[in-house]
Amino acid sequence: MEDDLMIQTDQATDQEMEPENTIQVLHLMNETILIAEIDEVLADIGQPDCKLINPCVIIDGKVSKWMSDLTFNKEMFISSDKILTLVDPNQKLLDDYVNITQ
Repeated sequence: MEDDLMIQTDQATDQEMEPENTIQVLHLMNETILIAEIDEVLADIGQPDCKLINPCVIIDGKVSKWMSDLTFNKEMFISSDKILTLVDPNQKLLDDYVNITQ
């Protein structure tokens, strides 16, 4: 029985799991509200430490790609000190975001 447990434990640690980026609503210091996949990155103090994947802006409940008139980039970086708060999106907002970013 103990050998079985060790085999199961070894199998669990051998599998490398990719961390999933979470989709969050971001309220920025400048009052902009975004929805994006967020990935924290290592950075020096003062350097951008959050990667936003497929960021979209939310204006009057409508989701549209953020800065799409300025760039084709799907990944943008921001300093976490520019974010006031992060929250989970409601289902309607999440569905709109997924439709726009696919």
